[in-house]
Amino acid sequence: MSVIDYATADGLALVGAVRARRTSALEICELALARIAARNPALNAFTHVLAEQARADAARVDATIAGGGDPGPLAGLPFAVKNLFDVGGLTTLAGSKINASHPPARRDAAAVRALRRAGGVLLGTLNMDEYAYGFTTENTHYGPTRNPHDASRVAGGSSGGSGAAVGAGLVPLTLGSDTNGSIRVPAALCGVFGLKPTYGRVSRAGSVLFAPSFDHVGPLGRSVRDVAAALDAMQGPDGGDPVCASRPAEPCLPRLGEGVGDLRIAVLDGHFSRGGDASALGAVAQVAAALGAGRRVTIPEAHRARAAAMVITASEGATLHLADLRTRAQDFDPVSRDRFLAGALVPSAWYVQAQRFRAWYRERVGEIFRDVDVLLAPTTPCPAPLIGQDRIVLDGVEVLTRPNLGLYTQPLSFIGLPVLTVPVAGSGAMPLGVQIVAAPFREAHALRVGALLEGKGVAAAVISA
Repeated sequence: MSVIDYATADGLALVGAVRARRTSALEICELALARIAARNPALNAFTHVLAEQARADAARVDATIAGGGDPGPLAGLPFAVKNLFDVGGLTTLAGSKINASHPPARRDAAAVRALRRAGGVLLGTLNMDEYAYGFTTENTHYGPTRNPHDASRVAGGSSGGSGAAVGAGLVPLTLGSDTNGSIRVPAALCGVFGLKPTYGRVSRAGSVLFAPSFDHVGPLGRSVRDVAAALDAMQGPDGGDPVCASRPAEPCLPRLGEGVGDLRIAVLDGHFSRGGDASALGAVAQVAAALGAGRRVTIPEAHRARAAAMVITASEGATLHLADLRTRAQDFDPVSRDRFLAGALVPSAWYVQAQRFRAWYRERVGEIFRDVDVLLAPTTPCPAPLIGQDRIVLDGVEVLTRPNLGLYTQPLSFIGLPVLTVPVAGSGAMPLGVQIVAAPFREAHALRVGALLEGKGVAAAVISA
């Protein structure tokens, strides 16, 4: 075994060690399983550990290398997935009690297949908010996932298990889904990198949807290059997802070293400069200073975009669960059940108007991207709240915790923009994140900025001991 530290090395460093035969995929797998066994009982990030399958996958990688073959760009990389992704042989829970009675999935989801095909080693499935409707992963059925940096605090959500598993050093890479911020919020609160690709960039086939016109699939990882490599492995057209873009894949990893000299970078003002605490806004200022970004721009009506996003997601989510709401209402988490019931009562005229506003808003943001390539904004308005903390104080006003953790993420999900959230070093006792936003299908712009910040030491994953 090499001297590489499994818990803190980024995923591609582990891949490099495996490919160079300084260690083996099976040795890395055993280190991952040991760390999961030691730390997961306190964190509650995993809902199922696939030890024997992982060992078999790792052994295949080692056999391919020993035979002189190429096992793929993620050779031996341990990863885990939010439990709304199908994994062949497992029941896809989606954080729910209701789905637990469903038969096992027949095959892996498209994104899971892609990572395994690239040489990744699947370790298991991860906890989440029921049906992805939440920002804290305080799951009634399977218990809360705890923040790896303070077990009394939430890990964020709805991909809380995905954020905590990376932040605790259990695995270097996870998959999550993002409707209104469900990759970016836990990534920020757990101190790791998280990428929400452009809507339609990565196939959602084989995953449980929350709101079909919003849902994205993306990676969380220990470094910018880890999430870029995962995106490159997953992106591209897929007939299994009707909204998955037909445009050819555009690899991002090779572009990380290009720098940002040609990119026009601005800080989002208006809605994105209000409501957060000093540490959240200060993290953006720190990033802007490192990039020399003095320009500020305002997205008009961003607060209305957030309101419209709530209307559409509530309505679409309720539509997917109407049958169970009628027959098994008592088996829902009470919080998500009440939200779905409210969504079922949204007048169709409201939904139509919200979609009309969505088209107008997309045009306005498109105009901004004619003059700017990258935008900066806070990821969350505050660090991780306490588990069970129903209210937080933002800008002197007491507000509900769960919906307001998405204060800055929802207006960007609303029109499917690609967003990378980076953990900002030295931003306080608990991690915080900054969103790097690009125009549709310009993930490489956001990743190049993230790579520069990482190189400067401004952005860095925070892995708990």
